Amino acid sequence: MESSSELDRLLFFEQARKISEATYASNPLDADNLTRWAGALLELSQFQSVPDSQKMIQDAISKLEEALSINPKKHDALWCLGNAQTSFAFLTSKEDEARPYFEKAAQYFQQAVDEDPSNEIYLKSLEISAKAPELHQEIIKQGLGQQMLGAGPSSSTSTSSSAKENLSKVVIN
Repeated sequence: MESSSELDRLLFFEQARKISEATYASNPLDADNLTRWAGALLELSQFQSVPDSQKMIQDAISKLEEALSINPKKHDALWCLGNAQTSFAFLTSKEDEARPYFEKAAQYFQQAVDEDPSNEIYLKSLEISAKAPELHQEIIKQGLGQQMLGAGPSSSTSTSSSAKENLSKVVIN
């Protein structure tokens, strides 16, 4: 069962998604709105099944790429895109399939740092991105990846959701 704060978080980001969607209808060239929309989708993806989460992350990536086509130097969109790529990589069960997402994430984090070199969050994200492939490999070795993707032995939904949430916190925060 979700805690009250998780439910509040879910409701908050669902409302943010709806507002961003409505704003986009009236102003599709608002890069800030596209970035907020993508951020809400990334947060909401943590509450989904793995396939739905992957689809939501891909949608967020699309919104962020659209924001960057409007403003290529938008550092918060670059940083968010790094988070989206990392999140998608952690939901990928095979190391060789996850690697390109980790590589893209590092590139986006580096671009965010290049645009805003004093931002400590961007610097920390870049630093952590170097360790992400190793963490993913360890998760796969431990069999947690199979449980998260439903390919391993049956486990409770709460265990799988909890593991996914903990990974997301490491990746996004």
